[in-house]
Amino acid sequence: MLELQQSDLHSAFGDPVLGSISFLNEIMSRYPDAISFAPGAPHLAFLDDLDVARHVDTWIAHQVAERALSREQARSLLYEYGPSRGLINELVADALRRDHGIEAGPDAVVVTVGAQEAMLLTLHALCARPGDLLAVVDPCFVGIRGAARLLNVPVVCVDEAEDGVDVDALRAQCRAARSQGGRIRALYVSPDYSNPSGSLTSLAARRRLLALAEQEDLLLLEDGAYGFTAPPGEEIPPLKALDTEGRVVYLGTFAKVCLPGTRVGYVVADQAIRTDDGSQRLLADELAVSKSMVTVNTSPICQAVVGGMLLEHGGSLKALAQRKSELYRRNLALLLDALDRHLPPEAGQAPGVSWSRPAGGFFVRMRLPMSADTALLETSASQHGVLWTPMSHFYASGKGDNELRLSCSYLEPDRIEEGTARLAGFLRQEVASGRPSGTGPAPPCR
Repeated sequence: MLELQQSDLHSAFGDPVLGSISFLNEIMSRYPDAISFAPGAPHLAFLDDLDVARHVDTWIAHQVAERALSREQARSLLYEYGPSRGLINELVADALRRDHGIEAGPDAVVVTVGAQEAMLLTLHALCARPGDLLAVVDPCFVGIRGAARLLNVPVVCVDEAEDGVDVDALRAQCRAARSQGGRIRALYVSPDYSNPSGSLTSLAARRRLLALAEQEDLLLLEDGAYGFTAPPGEEIPPLKALDTEGRVVYLGTFAKVCLPGTRVGYVVADQAIRTDDGSQRLLADELAVSKSMVTVNTSPICQAVVGGMLLEHGGSLKALAQRKSELYRRNLALLLDALDRHLPPEAGQAPGVSWSRPAGGFFVRMRLPMSADTALLETSASQHGVLWTPMSHFYASGKGDNELRLSCSYLEPDRIEEGTARLAGFLRQEVASGRPSGTGPAPPCR
């Protein structure tokens, strides 16, 4: 039987970043009875009354009314491949304009197979020359690093500041890259309760970042997955809504506000491109062409489900997400309250343990006085029945050895309480045991 050599395959195979998500699935399958704070998954309660057929019928009725199609013609759109650009572009563009102040027409929208495809297509288009680099906020979502690795795009790390990206560090990285004959082409940033750190970029920091993008001639890839969880009245406009110079490519997903099984995401790319013959196209046009060679199109049936759900909420993303955002903020508050009660800092039961206090999003970031590595996770799962995610998976710089991520998005209140009690007992025991930290100097970015 033929045996292939890994050295003959793409160099990304075997890179730990590509195995991060599989790692979590694997360890959860080995400890099915453990309470898991590991996956940032949507809550299943919203799927109990899901009526896929009704949502599809809603979308079909909209096509009949808006496009003067017969019901048969509208239904047939669901059975064909469909345009690579998508079928629900107008609904997406209208919702973004209404709810977030993002002024981009449907021709600037490409509907993708999740936000992951949007990342891959955008990086493929933008990082085209040798020496083109992608900057990421450290830590960051592993999906963007995985996409960059598959495309052989080198990654540059930029630390977080107190209120967002360390703009001065990013400026220094841009200038260092130019001095070496390269250029930072884009920065990936998730300004609203980011995965994994839960950090929020302030309005002032967003304006500074946009100004720097103009000064240093780079694009911002804005991941807007968690903005809908902001407390009422505390929403901050997306970078894309503040952008007046065309510096922001907006990446979105319906996984959290609709349902993850549809795998429907989108990218808003309204940047103008001057072609060799002097004509002008949008970046979205190029992304749609590339998509036709990757996934051909996003499932029309899945788009109809999402489109129907959006229409049934008045075409508003905020209305669609309201119940979900309330539940996620409730769960976050329950987790933070449980941590305060089971690990009260004043009691000194687990010295050196601290955690963040985000107002939205899915994630709490915890720091430990020991290494939060795979061995510690195995102990936590096997002896205490509680799972979490090592933060080292999210650091492109190799940092984060002493940090873990907690997610409570898909858990019920009683499981959050019990899981926190188990976690607290585990941490008290480990701190008391004097387990060594295992930390050392961080390796350079790859």
